[in-house]
Amino acid sequence: MLTLRPAAERGHFDHGWLDTRHTFSFAEYRDPAQMGFRALRVINQDRVRPGQGFGTHGHRDMEILSYVLDGALAHRDSTGGGGVLRPGEVQRMSAGTGVTHSEFNGSRDEEVHFLQIWIVPDRPGHEPSYEQRAYPAAERRGALRLVASPDGAAGSTAIHRDARVYASLLPEGARLRHPLAPGRAAWVQVARGRVEVNGALLGPGDGAAVEGEEAVALAGRGPEEAELLLFDLD
Repeated sequence: MLTLRPAAERGHFDHGWLDTRHTFSFAEYRDPAQMGFRALRVINQDRVRPGQGFGTHGHRDMEILSYVLDGALAHRDSTGGGGVLRPGEVQRMSAGTGVTHSEFNGSRDEEVHFLQIWIVPDRPGHEPSYEQRAYPAAERRGALRLVASPDGAAGSTAIHRDARVYASLLPEGARLRHPLAPGRAAWVQVARGRVEVNGALLGPGDGAAVEGEEAVALAGRGPEEAELLLFDLD
C-alpha cells in the first residue's frame, strides 16, 4: 500500500528569519492524522535566512538528523559537538537524557536549506552524543547511500533505533529497488526533482509511506536530478 503526503498539504509558517514546512505535526502545526509514521516523528523542510538561526534550546530522548541541501549550517551543542554542515553531510545528535544546542547560518547572502528529521529512539535515557559525516555526490548518485543505521554500518551515522536512512541522487531514467523485510515499512521524502515511487509520481516536498510491499521501486523522472531520502523502518 502506498499513502501519499503531498507537499502542499504540509504545515507552513514563515517567521521572517525562518520559512518552514512540516510533514508531520510540529510546534504550532497540529494535525491528529499527521503525528508521524512508525518511528519517524518529524520531517521539517527549513530555509534559514542569512545571518539568522536557532538560538540555544533543549531536546531529550530523540534521534535528530540534519541533512543540508544548500548553504552551510553551523552547529554547537552541550555534548561538545560542533561543526559546519554543508550539502551532502549528515549530522546526528542523540538527545538522550538531555542536550542543548544552537544552529546558525553565518552567511551574509546565502540562505540555508535543510531537512530536520526526528526519529524516536528504542528507549529513553541514552547518553547524549553527536556525529557528523560527509557523503559525496558520487556515492549517492544512482544509488541508495546508507547515512544512518543502528550499527553505523558502511560508514553511516549510528542511531539508537532499528531504522536505516538512505540518501540518493537520481538522474532522469535511473532506477533503484529497495527490498523490504517482512513487517518493515518505508517512507520516501523527495527533497527536489521528481521521483516515481511504486508507480506514483512525487515532486519536491512530497512524501510517501510504503507498507505491506516487498520493495520500494524508485525511478528518476527529470529533467532535474532528483534528491531524496528513504527511511526503512521497524
